[in-house]
Order: sequence, then C-alpha cells, then structure tokens
Amino acid sequence: MKISVPLQNGWLPDRYTKHANDSDKIDGRPYVSFPINIEEVPTNAQSLALVLTDDDAIPVCGFTYIHWVAANIDPKTTLIPENASHAELIPMTYGHNSLAGQLLDVQDPMVNEHYVGPTPPDKPHDYHLTLYALDQKLTLKNGFWLNELEAASTDHVLAEANAILPVEN
Repeated sequence: MKISVPLQNGWLPDRYTKHANDSDKIDGRPYVSFPINIEEVPTNAQSLALVLTDDDAIPVCGFTYIHWVAANIDPKTTLIPENASHAELIPMTYGHNSLAGQLLDVQDPMVNEHYVGPTPPDKPHDYHLTLYALDQKLTLKNGFWLNELEAASTDHVLAEANAILPVEN
C-alpha cells in the first residue's frame, strides 16, 4: 500500500498548518485537512484508518501530539480530498485529537474530533501520517481515542503506509 500528500518545496503547504489564513482556522487553529492519495490497498481490506502525530512535540509538551485520527474509511477510497475531515466529504469515524485530553480540554467536537493542523512552536517538525488497511470495519464511535483504535485493530492490520510531512516553524 502507498500514500502520498502533495508537498510544496518539501514542506506541507501553509494552508494546512499554522501559516493558514485566518479563514481556514477555528479559534486560531488550522482545520483544513490535506489531501491524501492512496494506492494499492489490499483487495481483501474492509476498512482504512489514519493517524497523524507529532513526535517532535515530546520535548515541547511532554507527549506525542495527536493531530488527526479517523477509522472506517471505505477501502476503495483512492483520494481523501482536501478538507475531508471538517467538511465530512467522505464517511469516516472521527477520533479525538490531543485537544480533547484533560490537559488541553477543548470541548467542541468540531475541534477535538477532527483534523487540527500542525503548529510547531519551536522549530520545524516532522509529522507522521500512517494509513492502515484493516480486515474488518471497527466498532468505534465518533470520539474514540487513539489507544482504542490500536486495541481494536490488533491482529487486523493487512497493510500499513507511512509518510513524513515536514512543517516549517
């Protein structure tokens, strides 16, 4: 399985990051998700799941920052279009990002259960996008946590694809 995200001069385009226009932000946070091209999904896949995290956030906030988690995407999907998360352009089950945790405690599901764009505070960060092909649809509901996705997908991953998305400070 393969995934790709359009980069601009080697960086995730500004529209999807802290450099986005104010019209593409909610409470100062970028919300327009980037497009993801998907190829060579196993024919026996029953669903896809995606995770976008920032390990470079560990020295800043003490944990890997979760920017986007989604499950139960149709395995025939070849493109997750721009702004698919907030505009709900394709069916998916939305998981909590790090804004939902008790440390940040943002209550609005339109912010804490959808894509929240990269906002590196200290230096350029590399964001890790992982797409999983699963042999079943997961019994998760909107608002699930990353650890619940991991538990539900144990022994059900058919293939995995990864991409590193660099973001300028």
